[in-house]
Amino acid sequence: MLLSGIRIVELGQILAAPFAAEILADLGAEVIKVEKPGGDDARQWGPPFWDGDAALFHQMNRNKQSVVLDAKDSGQYAQLLELIGSADVFLHNLRPGAVQDLGLGPEVLQARFPKLVYADLGAFGHVGPMHAKPGYELLLQAFGGPMSITGELEGNPVRCGPSINDLGTGMWAAIGILSALLQRGTTGQGCLVQTSLFETALCWIGIPAANYLASGETPKRHGAGHPSVVPYQIFQTKTGPLIVAAGNDRLFSKLANILGKPEWVNDPRYATNSARVVNRSTLEESLRAILATRAKEEWVAEFEVAGIPCAPVLTVPEVLGEQQTKALAMLQAMPEMPDVRLIGLPLSFDGQRPQPRLPSPKLGAHTESVLGALRAS
Repeated sequence: MLLSGIRIVELGQILAAPFAAEILADLGAEVIKVEKPGGDDARQWGPPFWDGDAALFHQMNRNKQSVVLDAKDSGQYAQLLELIGSADVFLHNLRPGAVQDLGLGPEVLQARFPKLVYADLGAFGHVGPMHAKPGYELLLQAFGGPMSITGELEGNPVRCGPSINDLGTGMWAAIGILSALLQRGTTGQGCLVQTSLFETALCWIGIPAANYLASGETPKRHGAGHPSVVPYQIFQTKTGPLIVAAGNDRLFSKLANILGKPEWVNDPRYATNSARVVNRSTLEESLRAILATRAKEEWVAEFEVAGIPCAPVLTVPEVLGEQQTKALAMLQAMPEMPDVRLIGLPLSFDGQRPQPRLPSPKLGAHTESVLGALRAS
């Protein structure tokens, strides 16, 4: 395994820190999830449940061991410090100030363990007037900008379905931790890695922000469409919605011919992508009328022969049943819990996707074995 020999202590809740730790666990690191008495709140974020814990918890916590320690108890705090001292990485997403109250801030741990990579996943960032505010995914989709450009133009802003800020922050943390470990291999010193949901949200709006800074125009919502490419959006057919993504002039020419509108290719309103963006409303109106006349299956067959990117809008059950999903073996059965199937790490190495070694742990299942090994060492 790529990260074999790396030990990580996670003090995480719900999504961001647990996801960062799971990425590293999937890559082969030993991850010890330290839980408060009562456990990670995500264990109860159901229904649905598998074996007493929420499905969400299983998806975020495979390949880990669970140790229960109460950092507010002096004896258990000492055990926690000993455990962190045995690790290469400590990461958490505790609420602002809580980590200092527990005596686990970077100034304490880095002074005591100079080789430790310390990862702090926050809500609004480690500096600034809002650094001490707690935050959640929905709040940061709103405050950070993504919600303002998600949804239909005439409707309300809407939440992006996946928790893009939580999961994205976990990804940035994993990237930062790996970079810090690589640097430590040269310098022998750990470092402090910091990221937050707000910074992640700002990253996701990077292109709309650049468009605004260049034009002075506030970005608008375009539903499933694209602000800078037309046609690149959803259309209704006789049998349901279809995405059509004619992302350049060559593809638009093919599309125009298939739709029986070859004159569009030389129409100054539509001849170039820039012109199509300016004249979006009239072109979209014509496309809607034409595409509504046939079934999506018929359009897909013609578009694919011509090489025009398109896709039906699949439900979760439909995409899980797709042959492409099966070919990639993204859905993995968990060891010891074959009825539990989870989406795997979206990475392969030499053609092989990392396989799960452990199911998500029962609360405190490894407390005695992990702490016993520390006492014996």
